[in-house]
Amino acid sequence: MIQRLTDALGADSVLHAPEDLAVYRFDGYATGATPGVVVLPRTTRDICAVMKVAKEFGVPVVARGAGTGLCGGATPGLGAIVVSFARMNRILELDIARRRVRVQPGVVNLDLSTDVARHRLFYAPDPASQRSCTIGGNIGTNAGGPHCLAYGTTTSHVLGLEVVDEHGEVFTTHIDDIGYDLTGALVGGEGTLGMVSSAWLRLTRMPQSVRVWLVAFGDIDSASETVSAILAAGIVPTALEMMDATIISAVEAVYHAGYPTDAAAVLLIESAGFEEDMERCQTDIARIARDHGALSWHAASSQRERDALWLGRKSAAGAIGSMTPNYYIQDVTVPRTKLPHALRAVEEAVRANGLRVGNVFHAGDGNLHPLIMYDKRNAYEVAAVVEAGTQILTTAIALGGTISGEHGIGSEKRETLGLVYSSDDLDPMLRLRDVFNASGLLNPEKIFPSGARCAEVR
Repeated sequence: MIQRLTDALGADSVLHAPEDLAVYRFDGYATGATPGVVVLPRTTRDICAVMKVAKEFGVPVVARGAGTGLCGGATPGLGAIVVSFARMNRILELDIARRRVRVQPGVVNLDLSTDVARHRLFYAPDPASQRSCTIGGNIGTNAGGPHCLAYGTTTSHVLGLEVVDEHGEVFTTHIDDIGYDLTGALVGGEGTLGMVSSAWLRLTRMPQSVRVWLVAFGDIDSASETVSAILAAGIVPTALEMMDATIISAVEAVYHAGYPTDAAAVLLIESAGFEEDMERCQTDIARIARDHGALSWHAASSQRERDALWLGRKSAAGAIGSMTPNYYIQDVTVPRTKLPHALRAVEEAVRANGLRVGNVFHAGDGNLHPLIMYDKRNAYEVAAVVEAGTQILTTAIALGGTISGEHGIGSEKRETLGLVYSSDDLDPMLRLRDVFNASGLLNPEKIFPSGARCAEVR
């Protein structure tokens, strides 16, 4: 098999030495098994060749972007072929007039916005890992980010896809196609329906004015109530983020971003639009914050200050590494009005298991990211963090939420998917997967609970 892949792609595109393979066992969440081989295609034709060899030998194939995923979605099973898109990192077409771009899946998220900035355009989905995560990985998990409150998640910005199927054949989809929205079905599929070889994306025009405000509170409940009040007033900021005292302390120790270390919680709020609208927006949000007990209000006065505040927010997970040898980041979503209940439940679950937690999250859409601190060398703490995570999941569901906001399901949450969906709900999803992936070779053992099969097969 390795020889066939080498013949098709060239020796420099096929890795099989043990030390090379070990690198590809991991993603940002989990460690999988050692793959049998890693390939680095440069073209769609290369991907087709890989899939045909995989089908011939009956070997599973796992797509990999930058490996920043947080649910084990890019981890391989033993002997699998890992397809790394690191070399498929080119912008293929740019249509300024229609604000569209076609890119290969290995393009880094932030690099895309940097490249089109000269045209006063940007790509809106901005996960915290945007400096390293790739467009293909974003499409696989339907990634979001702080600005998805106003702009929507990845699925709102994917116009069409070029996909290599399980047989090594190419097909394309577009949101303007008549009939079912296959583009929408493929986004969030975590590579179980096909391998994206290029994508047409929607670009967004840069706003005339951007304002960023930092609001401090003496307790998390007041900050949470402020979030609900802002949105209830009909104000939809471009971003509405919250951090608790633990995260603030970690960020300030590492990045000195300008967060008040005496606050129990802060809101980082951004609004963008026409200049004349920003003053009114600032006045309204400031009033709501004061009415809900804000301790302080600060408006960033320069681009440099705005960038520093955002760097601190997006680097929160990394900063927590200064406080603990390991951390586990959860990704659950609850209704905004239930944020105080959810945060209390997080604290209770973590304390009951003898652990510590820092909370940073997309408050505007109720997407929580508790970072549970532990030491993986301590077997008790490993078991405790799993138990605390499970309690947080079940609490989110009980509050009317769900088990994943933007990280996907992968291998991490596949066994808890049944807490959200009945077998009748899962059945049509499995049927859809089997239409695209009848052989089961595309990223197996992901998303669906082990042993789950569609009713026709059962």
